[in-house]
Amino acid sequence: MPDDLRSLAVWLSSADVAVQGAFLDTLTEDDLRALPYIFEMWAHDHQLPPAYTPKGADWRTWVIMGGRGAGKTRAGAEWVRSQVEGSLPLHSGKAKRLALIGETYDQVRDVMVFGDSGILACSPPDRKPEWLASKRKLVWPNGAEAQCFSASEPESLRGPQFDGAWVDELAKWKKARESWDMLQFALRLGECPQQVVTTTPRNVGVLKDILDVDSTVTTHAPTEANAGFLAQGFLSEVRRRYAGTRLGRQELDGVLLDDAEDALWSLAMLEATRVDLGDVHRFDRVVVAVDPPVTGHAGSDECGIVVVGANLQGPPQDWTAYVLADKTVTAASPLAWATRAVDAMRQFGADKIVAEVNQGGDMVEQMIRQIDPLAPYAGVRASRGKAARAEPVAMLYEQGRVRHVRHLEVLEEQMCQMTTRGFEGKGSPDRVDALVWALNEVMIEPAAKYRHPRLRTL
Repeated sequence: MPDDLRSLAVWLSSADVAVQGAFLDTLTEDDLRALPYIFEMWAHDHQLPPAYTPKGADWRTWVIMGGRGAGKTRAGAEWVRSQVEGSLPLHSGKAKRLALIGETYDQVRDVMVFGDSGILACSPPDRKPEWLASKRKLVWPNGAEAQCFSASEPESLRGPQFDGAWVDELAKWKKARESWDMLQFALRLGECPQQVVTTTPRNVGVLKDILDVDSTVTTHAPTEANAGFLAQGFLSEVRRRYAGTRLGRQELDGVLLDDAEDALWSLAMLEATRVDLGDVHRFDRVVVAVDPPVTGHAGSDECGIVVVGANLQGPPQDWTAYVLADKTVTAASPLAWATRAVDAMRQFGADKIVAEVNQGGDMVEQMIRQIDPLAPYAGVRASRGKAARAEPVAMLYEQGRVRHVRHLEVLEEQMCQMTTRGFEGKGSPDRVDALVWALNEVMIEPAAKYRHPRLRTL
């Protein structure tokens, strides 16, 4: 039997009923009463703080980012308990004076204090704090206190001092920067005052700045992580409505969506392109574009594979392209990504596979031919940098001539990191490269030939 609580919980969850029953029989009545309040045993991984920062130092700020209903409030309330409670009800804990800060005072009281996952609901009877409404304060049996503040009144944090704080939904505060700064000056008690931020992520400067600090640690979870405690049918309904949208990525997946400075695409621009695949009935051309990785092993970059269709009736200004699928794969061998590309060609009835050959040369075509010797194929070679190649494609989006089906979130996030200076995300923009080659093939090159047969864009 494991000797630490976390391992014990994992062991019990996988044990059969007889073993679980035998374990419970070994506990006293006091043990059984305490068991539901030992959060370390029942918590999801994202609800427990990392021990140290990536550099091995004590953390100062723990940011819990998650989708709606992912258990962020419960994690914050339990962290407060872990700070103020001692081994016995009257014993002192790590912290004596905490700040509880929400967007408004009413939200602090109704969610963080009295909510279904708030501090009072999570506290065992012998350690439950008393609510002093007139003082906007919680007081524990051991003398620890938590003062409630509204982020709309940052000046109220000027003067008090604390050895810990719980900050809820920071990303939607109207005066986030001012309130956060005032809190930092107030965290001046104890040896290592810490603060927890529970928030659904939004692209706001103060949150991004917090995440960039070396003393910050993060945990993250989508809404599905807490599915067992959500209403039946809730997840399927919201996924049906919001899957593949920016709002869904933010509110359900808990992903911090960002637009790089001078980006060629923005998330708002891409959101405006959204269509349902079922609403698109025919295409004049469909291509599969491939951006192969330089090497072909498990540590390689992704192999970008994007499918694009186009309606080419009338003059070029009337043409419309549809990004139909992102089939990108991290493959252990060239044969694996070649198989994925040919499968995409067959699935969408594509006219051609287009692949960049700057790195792979003839090997790219050889891989395709191993899977389908008769596959229509064309190699393309880049003569300009990635940003320069992407700019004319971005102009198609600005003109409203490209549409995206749903479920292209990862591709779209990579697009928003492509700037006029180059790619500013992590790794290589393989998905964007494949997208650029596909749209060049179905839109830009045909338009150039339409206007002037000898003109080439890339």
